[in-house]
Amino acid sequence: MRLTTTRTERPKAKPDDRKLGFGNLFTDHMFNMDYTQEKGWHNPRIEPYAPLVLDPATMVLHYGQAVFEGLKAYRTPQGGIQLFRPQANLKRMNRSCRILCIPEFDEGFVLEALKDLLRLDKDWVPSAPETSLYIRPTIIATDPFLGVRASTSYRFFIILSPVGAYYPEGFNPVKIWVTREHVRAVRGGIGEAKTPGNYAASLLAGQKAHDAGYTQVLWLDGVEQRLVEEVGSMNIFFVIDGEVITPELNGSILPGVTRDSVLSLARHWNLRVRECKVSIDDVVAAHADGRLQEIFGSGTAAVISPVGEIRYGDRCLSVGDGAVGPIARRLYTALTDIQYGRAENHAGWVVPVA
Repeated sequence: MRLTTTRTERPKAKPDDRKLGFGNLFTDHMFNMDYTQEKGWHNPRIEPYAPLVLDPATMVLHYGQAVFEGLKAYRTPQGGIQLFRPQANLKRMNRSCRILCIPEFDEGFVLEALKDLLRLDKDWVPSAPETSLYIRPTIIATDPFLGVRASTSYRFFIILSPVGAYYPEGFNPVKIWVTREHVRAVRGGIGEAKTPGNYAASLLAGQKAHDAGYTQVLWLDGVEQRLVEEVGSMNIFFVIDGEVITPELNGSILPGVTRDSVLSLARHWNLRVRECKVSIDDVVAAHADGRLQEIFGSGTAAVISPVGEIRYGDRCLSVGDGAVGPIARRLYTALTDIQYGRAENHAGWVVPVA
C-alpha cells in the first residue's frame, strides 16, 4: 500500500500548552484507511481533520462493532518527539479486532503511517511540563445494514489531541468507589477488548461515583462480585507488606500497556511482585491489619494515579494517610522520565519520531 498525504489549507491556531485540558482539542490532520472484502485494507491516507460522513444505518451506530486504542507522543528536552511502546498498543488493538470480528491490520505499516502523521502535525506536540499529544486509533464497522452480523466494510482512523493532566487532581491521590450494584464485564465476553461497549457499561456507576465525590469506580468481577478487577480507566495495584500485587488477567480485564510496564520495572528493581486473584475482602483485611501500604492505578492517560481513599459500602478506607506512596512515586517518576526522554530507553520502549 502507498500512503498519500493531503495538507490542510486552513491550519488551526495552536492552543496555549499551559491551559490544556484532556480530549477537547484536535490537530490539523488525521489518518484514514478503508477495508472491503474485495480489496482488504486499502487507500491509506493522511488528510485534513474532518467529520466522518455515515449512513444512518451504519452498523457501528446500531451494534457497536468497534475497537480503539490510546497512546501518546512526548516532547523531549531536546525538542524531539517520541512514542512509548506503540507496538504494544497496535498489537493489543489487533487482539481487540479478533474479539470483535474485525479484520486485522498490518501493525508495522500503521506505525509508519502514524509517524508520518506525527511529523506533519509535530508543532501540535506540547512542551509544557506533563503535557503530551494523545493518539486515538479507532476502527468502526461501516456497512449500512440493520441486522446482527459482522460488517464487511470498515474505516480505520487516527486522530490526535494535545492534552494536559487526565485528572484535575494531577499526581495527587484520588478517591475511588467500589460498586456491587453494577458490573462492567464477565469472563468470556468482551471485557478484555478495548471497545466502546465496555465504557458505555461503566457510565451509570461512574456517574453515581462522581455524584458521591469519587473520581473513579473500582469494578469487582461480574459473577461473584468479590474479586477486584480494574478501575474505569486504569488497572489497579496494591502494596501489601511491601509486595506489589495486581489482579491477574482473567479474560475480563484489559491487559494494560502501562500495567505491563509497571510489572516490568518493579521486577527490574527486584521488588516482590505478584499477579493473582485479589478479593475486596483481602483488601479490607489488609487495611484493618495495617498491612495495606499503597494503592495506585496505571494507564496511558494518567500514567500512575495514587489512590488515597476507597469507599466500599459504608466503609471508607484511607490509604497511606492520603499521601502519595513511595512505590507509586518511584514508578511515576521512572515512567515519565522514560516517556519524556529524561532517562535511558529502558527495554527499547521508546520509538523516536522526529
